[in-house]
Amino acid sequence: MTLRRCSWVNVNSPISISYHDNEWGIPVMDENKLFEMLILEGAQAGLSWQTILNRRGEYRKLFKQFVPVDVANMSDEELEELLCTGRIIRNRRKIFSARKNAKIFLEIQKEFGSFYSYVWNFVKGKQIVRRNACAADVPTNSRESHSLSKDLIKRGMSFIGPTIAYSYMQSIGLIDDHVDYCFKRASKMEQ
Repeated sequence: MTLRRCSWVNVNSPISISYHDNEWGIPVMDENKLFEMLILEGAQAGLSWQTILNRRGEYRKLFKQFVPVDVANMSDEELEELLCTGRIIRNRRKIFSARKNAKIFLEIQKEFGSFYSYVWNFVKGKQIVRRNACAADVPTNSRESHSLSKDLIKRGMSFIGPTIAYSYMQSIGLIDDHVDYCFKRASKMEQ
């Protein structure tokens, strides 16, 4: 029997299937993973998520396994070199924003003890689970994503508007938007 998944999943892509089944909507506590998803969601702006998933391994290599302090310490020369590779999206603003966002990420960690503690405040410490009959019911932003975006922009981050913030919240499990017919939702409804 074939498992039914959310309609955005590319069923011909093992990477897309694995991401959906094992990551999307699942709460993340690991700080490096929280940073990774923040940078990847920003890189995705204007592109398909599949494009980013296909390059994720290269992003990890080139952005030092998404260790925030290592990315914060990348030199202009290192970032310029990334513009010369075809292995990631060659957008100067997105590439240089990773370093700036890493520095702010580290500041938030200092202020709140962890980025995890900071980001979960935007959902009052509890995952938002939406009931969505179909993909058309899944929102692209929310009150919470507007609040997160506004705060991160105020702190100086870029590539984190309300829609990107919403996708980020889905990717790190603050929000679970699996549609009702998806096997991931069905397994939760049985619990």
